Order: sequence, then structure tokens, then C-alpha cells
Amino acid sequence: MAIQSARKGIPETVAVIGAGLSGLACARTLADHGVRVRVFDKARGAGGRMSTRRAEKWQFDHGAQYFTVRDPVFARHVESWRRDGLVASWQGTIAVLDSGNMVIKGDDTERNVGVPGMNAICRHLAADLDTVYENRICALERTGDRWRLTTDPGADLGLFDAVVISAPAPQAAALLQEVAPNLAARAAFVEMPPCWAVMAVFTGRLQLGFDGAFVHKSPLSWVARNGSKPGRPDGEAWVLHASPEWSRENLELDRIEAAQRLLEAFAVAAGGLEAAPLHLDAHRWRFALPPDPLAEPCLFDADLRLAACGDWCGGPRVEGAFLSGVAAAGRLLALPR
Repeated sequence: MAIQSARKGIPETVAVIGAGLSGLACARTLADHGVRVRVFDKARGAGGRMSTRRAEKWQFDHGAQYFTVRDPVFARHVESWRRDGLVASWQGTIAVLDSGNMVIKGDDTERNVGVPGMNAICRHLAADLDTVYENRICALERTGDRWRLTTDPGADLGLFDAVVISAPAPQAAALLQEVAPNLAARAAFVEMPPCWAVMAVFTGRLQLGFDGAFVHKSPLSWVARNGSKPGRPDGEAWVLHASPEWSRENLELDRIEAAQRLLEAFAVAAGGLEAAPLHLDAHRWRFALPPDPLAEPCLFDADLRLAACGDWCGGPRVEGAFLSGVAAAGRLLALPR
């Protein structure tokens, strides 16, 4: 049975779990309205699946590759980031690879990227927020009409009037299970297949005729020349994303073996590679793009002052993640006084 509370009004203190785009959009919105917010994340910095990985002089957008803009609210924020030099259009040539055939996409899609990396937007949003990194939240506990958060080692992180969970849907469901089973059931309904991401640097330029490609009938689903994006370092750095099916079937592979197998798949899909890898690594995203996100922009319980948000609500894109976080903040700010 869900725990109930009689406490009303806009919360004075809010804990946001997750420093990806959705959590930071929520935290930034609340902070701009005078709410005291503290953001917790298990990683060493902001970004989530918009993180940027660095290795020596190279860098890789190994999660989100680019984003499009459809919603007018999101568009206003993007234009502000563009004026600040945080966003630029990626003019790379995009192709489709299918059974050895390459077709250049002739669409007029504007593909935007963060500058100098996809995490630039998250770093900007987090700049003056109270953030606590390298803390994995393992439990929520109701104490009176407030929330207590605890970490993996059992450390007490204090009391908060409200909590927003911006973790992937399966992780959000686990945190919600004991305190808000109805919300947990909604989150648990969303599937977020894994994705292996390979980061490769080659000794010379690959003359492939494209900078990014959607890959069909292959262990891969997408490949991109990271250096073709604005603001990136020189060098032949590529990101390869495995398909959900291949990632699921090979989820527990050693990361180097995963990288080598997917590099071979890249060579097959591209019809050969003219240069050898100088650097090769892989990262496993255990939870990636949800094929069927929830229709609602966020989950919310007004009595508990508890919300959950992410790209698994409203739309599996960067835009969807941002709008979901803003929606969660809006629900808290709209509570009756």
C-alpha cells in the first residue's frame, strides 16, 4: 500500500536522483524558482547517457549522438544554448548501410550536438547546482512527511520534502517499489534494452563517404565519425553502437572482446577499413533507448511529493528527456499552497 502524507504546498527542499539531462532540467527549473535542490548521481560527473568519454587526446560521444528539436519550449532553450556556444549543427554526411550497400540520406533533418561534447549542456545546467557525485542511492524511506535517502554503504544523506527520480525506468521502479508501488508498476512496464558502445581511433582517415550511418542487418545499429562534429579534436575517432538485439545477447561479454567483435562488424558493413585501430575500447549501457516509452511526460504522486522522469516518459530522445524533467519540476511547483 502506498504511503500517504497530508503535507501540502511547494516543497522547500528537493532531492533529485540522477544527473543526466532529465534530472538536471528538473533541478535547474526548481532552483530557478527558489527551491533548494540537491542532485545525487553514482557517476563522477554530469551527463548520464549524454556523457563524453575521453582517452588521451581523443574524445567520444559514446551515448547520445545528436538531437533534433520539435517542441517550441525545448527550441527556446536550444537557441539560448546556441547563442552561448554550447550547441551547434552537425553538418556531417549521413548514410544508411544495408547488406553492403550505402545510400546517402537526403533528408533535411537538423542534427544538433553539444559543444565541445554532448555533455556540454548537462555541465551547463549543473554549473551552480548543489551536486553530489559518486553516490548511488539505494533506498528511499518515509520519515514523517519527509523523505530520507540512503546510499549503498548505508550513509544517511538527510531529509527532503520531495524526491525526483531520473534514473532509467528499471532502476526507478526498484526505488519506487516499497514506497509507491503504483508508480513502480508504471515504470517497470517500460523496457530499456542495453547498448554496447565502441570507441575506436584509427591510424589514418577512413575514406567511407559518410560521417554517420544507420546500419541494417548487422550487429551494429549506428556508426559515427566523432571528429566530424563541431568543436571536437582532430583525429579519426569513431563511435559504434550495437543493436539492441546483439547487445542483449552479448550483454556479459568482456568489453574488449565486445569492441573487437563490433569492429569486425563495422568492417563488414563498410566494405572494409583502410586503417588499423590505434585505440579500442567499449562501454556497456545497460539501459538505453526505450522502444515504447510511456505517453505521460512524468510520473507523479502529489500526496507523497514524489516524481519520476526520463526519456522513458514522453519520448525516447534528448528532447523528451529534457521535457520530462521540466514536467516533473512543474508538477512540484504547481502543488497547492
